[in-house]
Amino acid sequence: MKRSLLSLLGILFTLGVFSQTSKPVKGFSGALESATPEQSQLIVDNMLPFPDKTQLAIALIQSDSVLFTGIEQLNDTLHPTDNSLSIFEIGSISKVFTATLLANLVINETLGLDDRINCCIDIPLHPRDTFTLQQLANHTSGLPRLPVNLNLGAVDFRNPYRNYSEDDLLYYLTHDTTSREWPGKKYEYSNLGTGLLAYLLAQKEGSDYETMLRNYIFKKYVMNYSTTIREELTADLVPGLDAGGQVTPNWDFNILAGAGGILSNVSDLSKFAQAQFDPANTELALARQTTFEVNARMNIGLGWHILKSEDGRTWHWHNGGTLGYTSSMAVDIENKTAVVILSNVSAFHPKRQRIDELCFGLLKTLK
Repeated sequence: MKRSLLSLLGILFTLGVFSQTSKPVKGFSGALESATPEQSQLIVDNMLPFPDKTQLAIALIQSDSVLFTGIEQLNDTLHPTDNSLSIFEIGSISKVFTATLLANLVINETLGLDDRINCCIDIPLHPRDTFTLQQLANHTSGLPRLPVNLNLGAVDFRNPYRNYSEDDLLYYLTHDTTSREWPGKKYEYSNLGTGLLAYLLAQKEGSDYETMLRNYIFKKYVMNYSTTIREELTADLVPGLDAGGQVTPNWDFNILAGAGGILSNVSDLSKFAQAQFDPANTELALARQTTFEVNARMNIGLGWHILKSEDGRTWHWHNGGTLGYTSSMAVDIENKTAVVILSNVSAFHPKRQRIDELCFGLLKTLK
């Protein structure tokens, strides 16, 4: 993949970067379990820019086989580590799960992709707000990245979504339309749009986002460690690191949890990736179908970004980033291969793009 495209993709899901100079790594201790020499070299090379106590947890998936490998930097040396069950914030990969919930309700004929917001809640809307559930899922709703009444300059940047409530969301929808575009015209990545989608689905079900995830996805794919509620974690949470390598608070997404609120591990996410290979799974197939052409190299389905690699392969991909974590997940349906990477690299680290580059590089090694 050309560096220009990687640069574009790398900034789609982050809010900004800090300036940071990383210390050089002095050495590598041991061998990476399950990884080939080529894969090990890719992992080590892409780990070099990150600060002490950085961890990468990686799943390499080929059909029904999953190989886990992990690496941690301690005292300027890289060490193999078993972190396949360790928990990380997955950030915007959560959007794929939100879109999968939509696909499930569509398959079960509870909702339609072309249904509008008032199919789920009854509030007065501006005439411009004709966006559909599909447009919320594929970032063509016309909604901005964040609601204007979530002022990043006035909130605790270490946990910016924590106090954004249902009342705030509804107030924005009914009172502020100045920053919105007409729906269906262009792709504009929107945390607001996907967070709103999750809220609408829960309202339609008379439920909440966490309960829907458990009932429709986590139980189905035996994702026993995944949740949006930190207090209910059943495995160790890896501390998130800011761009300078200091431990930073976890993010609470509140009413916008559908945009980035899931915590998980590579063991659980590998099960979800493998489920994509099942041609009989209609809800996952629906989520992967192209719904909008972004440019010559990228389309979007429901949640998934659909990339064309330089060698002509099609990859369904999403990444995620919070103040303390960066993630990347890519699936090649035709070849039944996938890579999942979770890390405590800050989305604001200037080299966080290395996580996506590593994900794509490792996927190319899987045949």
